[in-house]
Amino acid sequence: MNHFNYKNKSLHCEDVDIPEIAAQVGTPFYLYSKATLIRHFQAFDSAFTVDHITCFATKSCSNIGIMSLFAKLGGGADIVSGGELFRALKAGMDPQKIVYSGVGKTRDELKYGLESGILMFNVESQQELLALQDVAAELGLIAPVSFRVNPDVDPKTHAYISTGLAKNKFGIPIETALDVYRQADGLSHINTVGVSCHIGSQLTDVSPFVESLQKVKGFVTALRDTGLDIKYIDLGGGLGITYDEETPPEPAVYAKALEEELGDIGCTLILEPGRVIVGNAGILVTKVLYTKQGGKKFTIVDAGMNDLTRPSLYGAYHKILPVVDYGQGVETGDVVGPICETGDFLAKEQEVPVSKSADLLAVMSAGAYGFTMSSNYNSRPRVAEVLVDGDKVHIIRKRETLEMLIAGEVIPE
Repeated sequence: MNHFNYKNKSLHCEDVDIPEIAAQVGTPFYLYSKATLIRHFQAFDSAFTVDHITCFATKSCSNIGIMSLFAKLGGGADIVSGGELFRALKAGMDPQKIVYSGVGKTRDELKYGLESGILMFNVESQQELLALQDVAAELGLIAPVSFRVNPDVDPKTHAYISTGLAKNKFGIPIETALDVYRQADGLSHINTVGVSCHIGSQLTDVSPFVESLQKVKGFVTALRDTGLDIKYIDLGGGLGITYDEETPPEPAVYAKALEEELGDIGCTLILEPGRVIVGNAGILVTKVLYTKQGGKKFTIVDAGMNDLTRPSLYGAYHKILPVVDYGQGVETGDVVGPICETGDFLAKEQEVPVSKSADLLAVMSAGAYGFTMSSNYNSRPRVAEVLVDGDKVHIIRKRETLEMLIAGEVIPE
């Protein structure tokens, strides 16, 4: 459920008419519904009855105005960089609800995490473990560690967002991870507290999650048999949303399946939802510049692949709706942007609104991996982000200026 609905043929975000926002901030822009964000977070978090921490996947939507909402609701953060740690702390996240994942943490980032007092590092290699030991020793601190194990489970999702197979770069093979845990147990500035596992994103079936948890449970038992005190099981995120005709399980169904498999193992469960919370809570609003008929119908808009890269990168589908529905119907064609690339499209050979110059279009389900993956390619300023709360409009990120494009650049003498 989301709070984007037509009223008198005009698309609204909660109680605000979207054309009014466009007139105020210009196009393109990302638009989020506060009521939807809160509803989705609470629906996910409250579905679990066991001891757990809901750590929002910062990479999916990292604006501190949005992350602060989740902090106030008791949520934490799953981070994968020092920049995301900075954002999480600025948003008011409790450091003891922050977990640090990612295969390529630098020594400076390890230091930042240690000094910030985060809950734990999800370590992904033996060399990272030794680097963390060195940094912790230099600081005179103990590093809380969970190793990300790779269970070799097929998540049945797009190859680029599959992370739990043996051929993926993430984690340590579960078959060899026991030796790494033994090595960590012998290090002076490492405290092994958990096991981490994340198999991919946009999953629409609970069975891969359950299969992963089965393997992780068996591994936790083996670790405890060696005398290690494992307190946390981090199952990552990955629950999908509806973009088109997908039918992902509701959070309550997902939670019930995991809790039944988890049993009484006595670990705090860490979850890292991202897309399932923010995906359908945000849209990209763009304006039609031109239309033309070539070998097919092209609708040329002012948003491009630098603003929303998912269609170009993954072949992802986003439904496109008219912001003002004149009953003009739909046609099959491409919605393309101004970027100088053939791969610059928001929709390809799909049903899109019949439109003309100056019409506004809404690219739906763009709240996850939308703005966070945007860039300045073709020297295009990144767009504004807007949050609606009832009848109030908050600009939570100003549109970049041309001067901001060259900030930090220098012409040598």
